[in-house]
Amino acid sequence: MQSDIKLIGADWCPDCRRSKTFLSQQRIPYEYVNMELSPEAQSQVEKINGGKRIIPTILFPDGSFLVEPTNDELAAKLGITRDAMSHSYDVVIAGGGPAALTTAIYTARENLKTLIIERSALGGQAGVTERLDNYPGFPEGIGGADLAHRFTLQAQRYDVEMLEAVAVDSFESLSDGVVVTTSTGQLLNARALVIATGSTYRRTEAEGEEDLIGAGIHFCATCDGPFYKGAAEVTVIGAGNSGLEEGLFLTQFAQHVTVLAKGTELKGSRLLQEKVLAHPKMSVMYEVGVKKFVANKGKLASIILVQGNSDKEIVYLTDGVFVFIGLDPNTSWLPTEIKRDVRGFALTDSAFMTSMPRIFAAGDVRAGSTKQLASAVGEGAAVAIQIRRFLDSH
Repeated sequence: MQSDIKLIGADWCPDCRRSKTFLSQQRIPYEYVNMELSPEAQSQVEKINGGKRIIPTILFPDGSFLVEPTNDELAAKLGITRDAMSHSYDVVIAGGGPAALTTAIYTARENLKTLIIERSALGGQAGVTERLDNYPGFPEGIGGADLAHRFTLQAQRYDVEMLEAVAVDSFESLSDGVVVTTSTGQLLNARALVIATGSTYRRTEAEGEEDLIGAGIHFCATCDGPFYKGAAEVTVIGAGNSGLEEGLFLTQFAQHVTVLAKGTELKGSRLLQEKVLAHPKMSVMYEVGVKKFVANKGKLASIILVQGNSDKEIVYLTDGVFVFIGLDPNTSWLPTEIKRDVRGFALTDSAFMTSMPRIFAAGDVRAGSTKQLASAVGEGAAVAIQIRRFLDSH
């Protein structure tokens, strides 16, 4: 096992906390350096990442490094064994977000031997959300990481086995069960498989976007917002709930935040709209689309916007951009036998079963889901009940 590892990050960075937790759970010694308190570390990060401030940046004794690694990549680098304790389960769940964890709690309570396989860290997108104010039972709100931790502890209480840094690579549905192959090459037998791999934020696909991710373009305000403390102008692309929520959060750091709306009105909840429109540090530009992101010395300098359906271009100066224009399902790994809608979300019947026998889906990955935390939890409970009924009759 390697030692003398240096993790350069920041205290507010969820990905840094995830990597620190992963290393601690594996009892791997490491040195943590807060980039905000060490100009030398900041320079080191920028040198490694071509001028970009991407964290965590993790340095190893052999001179190699990993930048913003998944737990899977970190575990592979460290040579950590990530195999399940058994080869046979009643229920295997691909994913580790709120839907997956709730499913596991319910199936385990039914004395069904349950395994969660999560390619990254338990908690899903909820785990990296700054604060949740609309989850029932917490009138003062609750931090996303705190709520995800509570979900995990409750699953552990019912002896749910959980693997992190491992993914379900493929599976085969048979008449009497499912054969699951993990990213480590382990073969597992299950009576049912639940797909709860969630979704990820969609990109604009505009020219220049790919080269500027981490150097002015971001997809997580909680993760990267503090980089813009004191910045004159920060831009949010997207006028739905996520865009408005993250825009309000960014006012803690930037002097001004502008929301770019593709349509003629905001799409978020009425309460969020009122907060944004009344906020002294926020404004909205309507009927604009992004044509190009322009760089200067490797960092974002401006955006070329297009007004409405015209060809009129607007050069818009900004210090940073946060993109929240919807979600894409994490379904690219699924076999073609799993039917999906035009956006790629998994189709299910009323019992949450997909087009393949013994394969269920729940949460954000499922077509028709509301993409809300409370409903993901509800779907986790509902799919568990349907699995119990199915297994009782098969």
